[in-house]
Amino acid sequence: MKLDRMNGLKRTDYCGTLTKDFIGKEVVVCGWVQRQRDLGGLIFIDLRDRTGIVQLAFDDNTEKEVFDKAFVIRSEYVVMAKGSVRMRSSINTEIPTGEIEVEVKELKILGESLTPPFEILPDSNANEELRLKYRYLDLRRTPLKDNILMRHRVAKVTRDYFDENGFIEIETPTLIKSTPEGARDYLVPSRIHKGSFFALPQSPQMYKQLLMLSGFDRYMQIARCYRDEDLRADRQPEFTQIDLEMSFVEKEDVFAIAEGYIKRLFKEVLGVDIKTPLPRLTYTDALNDYGSDKPDTRFEMKIKDLSDIVKDCGFSVFADTVKNGGTVRAINAENATAIYTRKEIDKLTEEAKGIGAKGLAFIRWNDDEPTCSFAKFMTEDEMKAIYERLNMKKGDVALIVADKKNTVLSVLGALRLTVAKKLDIIPKQYNFLWITEFPFFEYNEETGNWDAMHHPFTAPLDECIPYLDTNPEKVFANAYDLVLNGIELSSGSIRITDPELQAHMFRALGLSDEEANEKFGFLTGAFKYGAPPHGGMGIGLDRICMLMCEAESIRDVIAFPKVANSSELMSGAPANVDKQQLLDLAIAITKDEE
Repeated sequence: MKLDRMNGLKRTDYCGTLTKDFIGKEVVVCGWVQRQRDLGGLIFIDLRDRTGIVQLAFDDNTEKEVFDKAFVIRSEYVVMAKGSVRMRSSINTEIPTGEIEVEVKELKILGESLTPPFEILPDSNANEELRLKYRYLDLRRTPLKDNILMRHRVAKVTRDYFDENGFIEIETPTLIKSTPEGARDYLVPSRIHKGSFFALPQSPQMYKQLLMLSGFDRYMQIARCYRDEDLRADRQPEFTQIDLEMSFVEKEDVFAIAEGYIKRLFKEVLGVDIKTPLPRLTYTDALNDYGSDKPDTRFEMKIKDLSDIVKDCGFSVFADTVKNGGTVRAINAENATAIYTRKEIDKLTEEAKGIGAKGLAFIRWNDDEPTCSFAKFMTEDEMKAIYERLNMKKGDVALIVADKKNTVLSVLGALRLTVAKKLDIIPKQYNFLWITEFPFFEYNEETGNWDAMHHPFTAPLDECIPYLDTNPEKVFANAYDLVLNGIELSSGSIRITDPELQAHMFRALGLSDEEANEKFGFLTGAFKYGAPPHGGMGIGLDRICMLMCEAESIRDVIAFPKVANSSELMSGAPANVDKQQLLDLAIAITKDEE
């Protein structure tokens, strides 16, 4: 088939914008054919663009040449149609344009299409691997298309808000020096400086701090970042963050700007009112109550400590754990007996063992009296005290773990989410939460060292500075995370600007003066020329879009995402390069011999 040319015909309107107000008006629309219906002397075509669908009509009044063209059109053909808007004889309440149609006078076929590997429908049952291979087709589907359009709106509101609040958008380099920042760098070999490498930034951290020293006291950037790490539903090797930094501020100033942004964003994009100020939890309280430093607070089911009740009980698993410095804690799943039968509890036990627990004790209150996996070892008063501590009643199921504190909290934190999803008790709402007062150091049991939990420019709380050398477990960071529905959206901190404190911090982290200067000298040297107090944060744009779109994966809000092994199925990246490119870079490929 010979394709038509536009020959000066221009689109006047988008398909999804046509309404009854257009009746009698001549319009030109263009897009992709969703479907063609041939009813003999009557043909209907559903035409789709990014705004929606409108029906094109061809009947006895249509010129034969135009009608014949409509007859041969198939799904996903690209067409342009000129005609008059009129009322439909049969109204379709399923689409916004369902009251009108376009009576076509002129039709151009601008592009043919093979039969797609899957139907371009909102609810495609094609597997994700196939849809990612043909991502350009998948993006035509309404859910993904709407996600990308919402992402655009999020980016626009972001720029508007920060501009109105005095922030300057400044781009920072994407070819930088490799510095330790928590994850593995993506390296880029230099052709000119053979044997040397750039790194792709894990964040613009050091550059935005340098901008504070340069006098740009409010910086913002929608920044591309890269981390060579294993993937999961809310992680990609390349991602986008809303990066900001502010001078002459304390933590509360950063919180106020971030909360104003969240309130504005959700109101303008979703029409949802977020109540501010946002609630706060310390890191310690979050772990003790929810078993996670990014808790989902849309439902209760808090973790309760039973150690004081069972420390002298007859059940050796509990008593010995407490005597050896461990803890015994539990969650209570209300009204759970109908779903959590003994068989289902056995499944939970296997899950608990899979994430580090030695076992899972339980209390199931289905009848007048609770049944319990350990009751025969306990006194009546001890059991009564447990029921009261957990606020148990008929219909409830309690799950109990005994082990080291970190293990107990992480296991119960995971079980809490599993149980809540199984019981379907998580409401559809947006629960934001600040997590504050993070430990500065984390004890590494394998090495016996205290490792940094944050990048080395994070300031400790002033009252903790005396403990840097003597009691690292008492040092807390002036750092904060923003959490939404159990997902970390943002990390940030107030930064160190005192050169002496920074040098002290490097030494506390095990870096010699020479190592610190080699890795960070260009930043720490700048601190000697007048550094204002400053702090900031980076908000994950992909993650916040995922939650606002109610998408199941971060891939659903990224136009061309990577899969679990960091490859892109559509283009085939990463791929081999020719030998000359490697020679230019003085790189040789070696293969491991098994």
